Amino acid sequence: MLDYIGALTDLGQAVLRGVALSLGLGADYFAAGYTASPTVLFRVFRYPAPPPGDSGWGAGEHTDYGLLTLLAQDANGGLQVRTPAGWIDAPPLEGTFVANIGDMLDRLTGGWYRSTPHRVRNVSGRDRFSFPFFFDPGFSAEIPPLPERPAAAAAEGGRASGEGGEPRWDGQNLHAFSGTYGDYLLGKVSKVFPQLRQEVLTDEAP
Repeated sequence: MLDYIGALTDLGQAVLRGVALSLGLGADYFAAGYTASPTVLFRVFRYPAPPPGDSGWGAGEHTDYGLLTLLAQDANGGLQVRTPAGWIDAPPLEGTFVANIGDMLDRLTGGWYRSTPHRVRNVSGRDRFSFPFFFDPGFSAEIPPLPERPAAAAAEGGRASGEGGEPRWDGQNLHAFSGTYGDYLLGKVSKVFPQLRQEVLTDEAP
């Protein structure tokens, strides 16, 4: 498991080198700063086969919080991604990962890279397993917009919307946020797991 997490960490850094180059930045822009000590999380999700007559919903529309999610999924499918044309399936392709852009990459690039709204509906008739690896900024890293993209969000007016001008799933304006990645992460997590947020803050207390 630790070997897998290490390999996916290297892969995340490699993908972000490509992102940095696409923005006209040095290849190691992220690795030298935001992801010098990244926040990483690996999870295993099981979506049970739904009983007869059940709709099969496993996860409603959401975006991931950090920079990048690298997802391995089994052959049963169920992942859907929202595009300007509507929801489309992201079928499993052997030997590949799905790469989701997270909220912090959206914020950093002023919307040049948009966080990916997605959801899960298991209608395969079998249990579905997915293996997301979340590759995120350092917990204490400040997340200001990149100076190279300072006005991208403002020029489009109101960043509480997603691709195609559709309202974001949570109504949040990513580009009005200021603070550390830890601030953003705890703010999101506390809505679902308020006790976990309190435990983290208690651990941080002197």
